[in-house]
Amino acid sequence: MHRFLLLAVFFFLSFASWSQKFTLNGYVRDADNGEELLGVTVYVPQLKAGTVTNDYGFYAITLPKGTYEVQFTYVGFDTRTLTIDLSKDVSQNIEMASEASVIQEVVIEEKAIDENVISVQMSKNTLNMNQVRKLPALFGEVDIIKNIQLLPGVVSAGEGTSAFFVRGGSADQNLILIDEAPVYDPSHLFGLFSVFNADVIKDSELYKGGIPARFGGRLSSILDVRTKDGNNKTFGAAGGIGLLASRLAIEAPIVKDKSSFIISGRRSYVDGFLKVAGEDNLVHFYDINAKFNFRHNNKNRFFLAFYAGRDVFNFGDDFAFAWGNKTGTFRWNHLFNERLFLNTSFIASQFDYKLGLDDVSSGFEWTSDLQEMSLKNDLSYSLNEANEITFGYHLTGRRFSPGEITPTSPESLFTTLKQQHMYALDHGIYLSNQQKLTDQLLVDYGVRLSIFQNVGRGNVYLYSDPRENVKIERIDTLYYDKGEVIKSYVNLEPRVSVRYLLGNGQSLKLSYNRMVQNTHLISSGTVPIPFNTWNPSNYYLKPQIADQIAGGYFRNFKDNLYEFSVEAFYKDVQNVTDFADNAQLFFNENLSVEYRQGKAWSYGTEWMVNKTSGKLTGMVSYTWSKSMRKIDGVNKGKEFVANHDRRNVFNAQATYDLNEKWSFGAVFTYSTGRPISLSEGSYEYGSYRPDILSERNGYRLKDFHRLDLSATLNPRKNLSRRWKGQWVFSIYNAYYRKNPFTIYTRALQDEDGNVIDKDKKEARLIYLFPVLPSVTYNFKF
Repeated sequence: MHRFLLLAVFFFLSFASWSQKFTLNGYVRDADNGEELLGVTVYVPQLKAGTVTNDYGFYAITLPKGTYEVQFTYVGFDTRTLTIDLSKDVSQNIEMASEASVIQEVVIEEKAIDENVISVQMSKNTLNMNQVRKLPALFGEVDIIKNIQLLPGVVSAGEGTSAFFVRGGSADQNLILIDEAPVYDPSHLFGLFSVFNADVIKDSELYKGGIPARFGGRLSSILDVRTKDGNNKTFGAAGGIGLLASRLAIEAPIVKDKSSFIISGRRSYVDGFLKVAGEDNLVHFYDINAKFNFRHNNKNRFFLAFYAGRDVFNFGDDFAFAWGNKTGTFRWNHLFNERLFLNTSFIASQFDYKLGLDDVSSGFEWTSDLQEMSLKNDLSYSLNEANEITFGYHLTGRRFSPGEITPTSPESLFTTLKQQHMYALDHGIYLSNQQKLTDQLLVDYGVRLSIFQNVGRGNVYLYSDPRENVKIERIDTLYYDKGEVIKSYVNLEPRVSVRYLLGNGQSLKLSYNRMVQNTHLISSGTVPIPFNTWNPSNYYLKPQIADQIAGGYFRNFKDNLYEFSVEAFYKDVQNVTDFADNAQLFFNENLSVEYRQGKAWSYGTEWMVNKTSGKLTGMVSYTWSKSMRKIDGVNKGKEFVANHDRRNVFNAQATYDLNEKWSFGAVFTYSTGRPISLSEGSYEYGSYRPDILSERNGYRLKDFHRLDLSATLNPRKNLSRRWKGQWVFSIYNAYYRKNPFTIYTRALQDEDGNVIDKDKKEARLIYLFPVLPSVTYNFKF
């Protein structure tokens, strides 16, 4: 694999001496704090050629010898135009000022570059954090996951959850990254909040289709979250005090314009209120983010980022459970020459949970975790004005610890039980090229080679043929030593995206991608909960494979003030994982016999109108989609709608800046009710009366809709002092809609909870939130 990379580098470098071709490169930074800006458009009007800054703020474009006007444009920043004499290779770092700043040499263009139209990338959404902060938020906590759930093609599991479903995929088919490190459970308080502290987020991008070849490991989407690097010009701090949690972030230069840091913390204080009320049942969560960076010179920069978050629930002194994520990323950016850029990352991630009962006779502690370490080498090479090549190699090792139970006292009825660890190696090699064929036609094509190995030490149990025995029995065991390959899977993942410009700010786009997933969530519910476990592809469990094709029409109106798009997609999934009806998932050493794999398919259309600037900004989107599954051994082998199938989803969000003092926000969301399986009767079995369930997801909950409102007050004294305060007032579920979360059945009862007739069942609706007003005070200095 390393030989492959060396040959690739040699091949591409051989073009570097092309006569009369020179390269313009550099970093684009925020003039206020020195932060690198991601996704800045770099455009040369004379040649109708351009590029964008990469995930590290770096750009490179190779052009014929000449003098050019080069435009740098970015949402929320003044457009900057420079005259560049490209008679030799030029390294030009750029600082861009926010729209509120004034810099003399900045040239304001009447028309911004319509990146959403001219880019080859489709099915991608970038969150504008300035707008997100103005929108209503549950209990005043700004949450990017809740905003992701409002995007076209994305479906929420319901109120109070951080789970989201993209284009018919399951929640575990989303790869969620923070500074390149995977986060396996993004929820706090079972999904009431997410793990992302908005004060430290620099950029958030969601890829739903046309996924670049550098990404792999999940079927449906990539949520790529990047945190701030830290202000390298001056000291700063920001924070907020809300009803349930408070937060504080501090950033400052270590050496001005050379190195900096940012450290943030967030903690809930529900447990404090409960203690004052005399309650023994306590709950809290916390997050810690830290990042350090050092710019050695223009060719070498180093980053070190950490995240740690945890939820803790204590029910008196007897029962407790907790879960959390930890991640760490070390990154080195290196510029070999004017055209070749390298990012090397060492990444570690851990997710764990535990629960326990403190009792002499029945005390136990149950623990489970997943550990992951990765090495990533990503390179980009600017061949010429028509070709930009990216390639790299990723290696990931994982250790899965499904569960271990230990007694907490010698008298406990529990004994030590430990499920065997599982190990996996995941290799990814990719190569892609973005090529401009004509002024109208731009293509991005590439391939990713996925090599997955389930390795020992471990045992594989063999079972009797279910066609020959009603009861499946273990008949033999295969033993594998440490590092010995148990099962390998090799898959090619082609990726193609095409853009054709129609003129007048409009384009057509088409994409195809194949994605492979070798990490599977062991869950039979709709919403992932922290106590689910993950398994690798193995002797019995095949990789999940998804093929998706998407096409779209993109157009901007009124000098790019309004962005319009419509996309259609079709996705086909092989080996989608589910479990047999009535499967036993809890601490089951023979879980392999419960696996069921089949096929899934989904298709739909997504419509969006986005207003990007002015006093009134916002987005309106509508998605129609259908998600189906057919798996032998599930629902009697008949096809059924997926748990997260919501045919119609409509979302509208808007912010209005009345003046410098007041701004207002509103969010309205509507969706078809979620599918659910319900009891259609019961039967007698001795002294028990088990329910007879409907076919899988044979019913639907009532339609979901909700309106949230907010008002933000920026006192006028903010304009004349360093300390800037802000009050945010929110109303969640403004018209008190009782949105169904789930339905359960019970024996018929009266109003006091007394059973009237144990032979008759009644359905009961559970909803979560009434009208919830909140107030938050934010500050920065």
